[in-house]
Amino acid sequence: MADLNELTAFAAVARLRSFRKAALERGVSASALSHALRALEERLGVRLLNRTTRSVTPTEAGQQLLARLAPAMREITDALLDLSTLQDVPAGKLRLNVPRPAARLLLAPMLAQFVARYPRVQVELVTDDGMIDIVRDGFDAGIRFGEHVAADMIAVPVGAPQPFVVVASPAYLATHGAPSTPRALLGHACIGRRFPSGRQYAWEFGQAGEGVSIAVGGPLVFDDDELMLRAARDGAGLAYVYEADARADIAAGRLVCVLERCLPPPPRYFLYYPSRRQMPSVLRVFVDMVRADAATPPQAPA
Repeated sequence: MADLNELTAFAAVARLRSFRKAALERGVSASALSHALRALEERLGVRLLNRTTRSVTPTEAGQQLLARLAPAMREITDALLDLSTLQDVPAGKLRLNVPRPAARLLLAPMLAQFVARYPRVQVELVTDDGMIDIVRDGFDAGIRFGEHVAADMIAVPVGAPQPFVVVASPAYLATHGAPSTPRALLGHACIGRRFPSGRQYAWEFGQAGEGVSIAVGGPLVFDDDELMLRAARDGAGLAYVYEADARADIAAGRLVCVLERCLPPPPRYFLYYPSRRQMPSVLRVFVDMVRADAATPPQAPA
């Protein structure tokens, strides 16, 4: 018979389709995990995983076992989480899935204070700009813009709204001029943003109460905000970036804002998590801190 530890190891590999990722999640080596799964298959007398040098996928037997295991493991996890709510001092791991900008701008300033207040809590923060199923992938909570949060999730605002700006270097504007309307961007070099899904972001504007999206073009496309800012500072074109990231460059004159009156109201990030009968204590205290931070008036920049 397989023990619970072996079954959870199998479920992690089958879910993540990777020994390396499953090993990182479980805190063991990939080789140890591989040996354990081979031993499990030999004891059960059935192959559970198809392995190649490039991929790991469940066999038909593995898929059947995973389908039966997943609900049972959720029940076990929920039972243990229910017990954690009885702890006087929150303890355990808090797994968060967060877009890189939200991690940098909103969570990083509060994490040191959080772990200092709750020293028995370990926060595992995974930065991911893609859309995932936090329940399926084993996260306690995630952060996304409000329009991307599923209706069956509980959502709590995180920090202040995050305005965007369109910026370019003084040298670029001296050579090419500043766009007077969003549609004028079609005649400019624009530094694109591509999402993990492969879709390129169409720059969003709000004019006379109506939203406008412009599918800009240009010689550079990135998935990283700092690279966009660097390219804009170097004169490669216009960039659509978070105002907080560009603030120092704007103040120093390295970047100039354009189309300021055409930008839409700033969007807001939300912490979201599934509704449970009893919230785990580590998540409850984190949500409390997020609520308190969001209710605190922002300080004016020095």
